Amino acid sequence: MDKNTVTLKVGLVGDAQVGKTSLMVKYVENCFDEVYTQTLGVNYMERSINIKSTEITFSIWDLGGEAEFTNMLPLVASDAVAVLFMFDLSRKSTLSSIKDWYRQTRGFNRTAIPFLVGTKYDLFVDLSDAEQEEITRHAQKFARAMNAPLIFCSTSASINIQKIFKIVISKAFDLRLRIPEIENVGEPILIYHEHDRERERTSRRPTASHS
Repeated sequence: MDKNTVTLKVGLVGDAQVGKTSLMVKYVENCFDEVYTQTLGVNYMERSINIKSTEITFSIWDLGGEAEFTNMLPLVASDAVAVLFMFDLSRKSTLSSIKDWYRQTRGFNRTAIPFLVGTKYDLFVDLSDAEQEEITRHAQKFARAMNAPLIFCSTSASINIQKIFKIVISKAFDLRLRIPEIENVGEPILIYHEHDRERERTSRRPTASHS
């Protein structure tokens, strides 16, 4: 019997050196290179997985974070089912930049499901408790404003990489997930149900009363 085939385009955006390419390569090829290689424009990779009788192909587009590459943002954002807005948990400035990335990306795609992804969790745990608390609270605030799942991950330590894409599938097809959420400061945050609850609230429409 022939399989159903579905392609999900996922865009990765964020400042330079936050780990966009590393996350893509880790997910697709399950390897991690500690040597930084600048993305010149756009990188592209695919990975196919099978869920029951359906073959799902992730078409992953990674935009270089330098300012000169922002003119290529439409290539990454257009037709994407989900966009991962990525920041480095050990560099607060990269989280502040998410506002601009979000605004620009929404200009090209207003329907993509946004994700807020904090990278380099392995470096984040070396920060002081106060810094971890501050960054986590700011990230939670941003995620709520974006109506986006919030996920902290590490490519070098293989933390939450697979789960990001499982959650993408669950959001794209409105499937229930059994992945436990993690909300405690200092742990690898994984919050995705708030997005569902907010979507339910905004989808409700008041009904007209009949007199």
